[in-house]
Amino acid sequence: MCGIHGGFGDGLGHHSGSISKLAELSKRRGRDSSGTLHYSARTYEIKRSNRSSRTSDTRYEAGTFLIMGHNRLMTNGERDNQPVYRDSIACLHNGIVNNEAELWEYLEASPNFGIDTEVLPAAMRHFLSKGLSPEQSVTSLFNLCRGSVTVVFLLAQEGQLVLASNNGSLYLGKKKECTFFSSEKYSLIQIGCETIEQVSKPIIFEVPKNPEIPIIHDRESNKRKQPFLHRLPRGNGEELLLRYPDFELLRCSKCILPETMPFITFNAQGVCSYCENHEVRSAPLGERSFLEAINHAEQSPPSKPLFPFSGGRDSSYGLHYMVNKLGIRPTTYTYDWGMITDLGRRNISLMCAELGVENIVVAANLSKKRDNIRKNLIAWLRKPDLGMLNILTAGDKHFFKYAGPIQKELGASRSIWSFNPLETTHFKAGFLGLAPDFGEKKVYRTGLNSQLTYQAKRLAAISKNPRYLNFSLIDTLQGEYHRSVAKQTGSVQLFDFVGWEELEVEKTLDGFGWERAPDTNSSWRIGDGTAAFYNYANYLMAGFTEHDTFRSNQIREQKISRNDALQLVRDENQPRYQNIKWYLDVIGLEFTETIRRLNHFQYLGNGNSARFGR
Repeated sequence: MCGIHGGFGDGLGHHSGSISKLAELSKRRGRDSSGTLHYSARTYEIKRSNRSSRTSDTRYEAGTFLIMGHNRLMTNGERDNQPVYRDSIACLHNGIVNNEAELWEYLEASPNFGIDTEVLPAAMRHFLSKGLSPEQSVTSLFNLCRGSVTVVFLLAQEGQLVLASNNGSLYLGKKKECTFFSSEKYSLIQIGCETIEQVSKPIIFEVPKNPEIPIIHDRESNKRKQPFLHRLPRGNGEELLLRYPDFELLRCSKCILPETMPFITFNAQGVCSYCENHEVRSAPLGERSFLEAINHAEQSPPSKPLFPFSGGRDSSYGLHYMVNKLGIRPTTYTYDWGMITDLGRRNISLMCAELGVENIVVAANLSKKRDNIRKNLIAWLRKPDLGMLNILTAGDKHFFKYAGPIQKELGASRSIWSFNPLETTHFKAGFLGLAPDFGEKKVYRTGLNSQLTYQAKRLAAISKNPRYLNFSLIDTLQGEYHRSVAKQTGSVQLFDFVGWEELEVEKTLDGFGWERAPDTNSSWRIGDGTAAFYNYANYLMAGFTEHDTFRSNQIREQKISRNDALQLVRDENQPRYQNIKWYLDVIGLEFTETIRRLNHFQYLGNGNSARFGR
């Protein structure tokens, strides 16, 4: 989930422009920190910083033979940075070691730093000391690791550079007398490399030997703290602030939607208008139709599609289906906007490694995105309106912005999306005053006219609360445009063709060791840092959450019974302390003060009017 780049060879110092461009292109994969290692004047030198790389970081004298650099998206360690140096091995790492603790136990050693990468050079030295070759050592290391691991090892004492990846997220290319490497093929194309190849097995190169410890410069200590969901305590007393009142609400006699659902009406038999207008959505069109839709059967060899991948249960199962059921190995793409939790990132790492698929990451300016959320949440708490709660998730819509350009970079004719058709909610726009469009086949509203209507309603709400008038509005509107207005070329929805069965999905993912959340029994949206908060707010102020709408859709599709749905939402709607705690910590709001303020707001109207306040 980071960007690796570099090059080596006589005359590399004359290619500083190429190295600079590789470093700049790798920034989109992570901007939390950076580091470089270079060899010149018979000395290895490491430079690390808690900011993204700059052009000055890649300018070296003419005698430079090796440069290996890194732009990091902070994942499984909030302290220290790369390159990591341990046991006479310098290491760059893209990915996450999901079972770091198990590896340290196996090695009978302890970490010195706060980053999961450290275990990789430690394990590499362990296997080398047993007489294994570098290739055998990497193979043994990969057999032990869980999660995606792309590495560049510098064995300075042995004079060897080792490049390896267990999911293909590393490429090599030649340019004149030098060899360059990068996390993405497109980057090497951009600097004019020829004979580009994907690293599918360990590749060893000879480099200058140097038994001395490299010179290490840490320009700034990384003081920024990143909370990690799996390290949070289950509670220290403040979790008792979270309320879970037992509302007595009139519910549909067929599904479980309550009377507080926007625009809901009931007939004489107590059946709601959502049930009366429902059309079957989950009937699959079949695998043959899917292959025809992506032109897979007619192409020889078939093109490799792009697979947008969030790491959630639907996209994780969809990726499994593509690889193991259809025999199609796509290139995955992830947009990290700062609200993918560490749990979500580990599941991305796990699935890409287990299925052997490349993962292209685009990371937003996380600090900016989180600051936007903080500003909008402060505004929302000043005058809460469930119709405006969606503005807290507006920053993730740029997922759609980058999908098209990456699809073009890859030369992919199709992008395969895995939206679950049962996730249609209606209430999120309904609370803003928009009546449900029962003819809409997508999970979200699309089209220019629809967006103009939606944004007009949002603008009216903003006019009543000027706190929303901040710089995040530009980002919000851009995201909405790319999601709902801009044309998506070659986009295909997998679950329009392939059936989605919850028990099968969960059984399959459990077989991979897909990680569950510590604070809920549900597997839905557990890697999304925002979901627990907005579901808590919706429950307090309307008596239901998106779990109620999801289970109601399942009832209409005859997937579960009404009694089962009621039992499930009683559990799923319980407040998730750890996720809410993570969310507020990461955007910089104090938990106790925020929850106490939220708890003061009560439901005042009905779902049709969407009138809520203190």
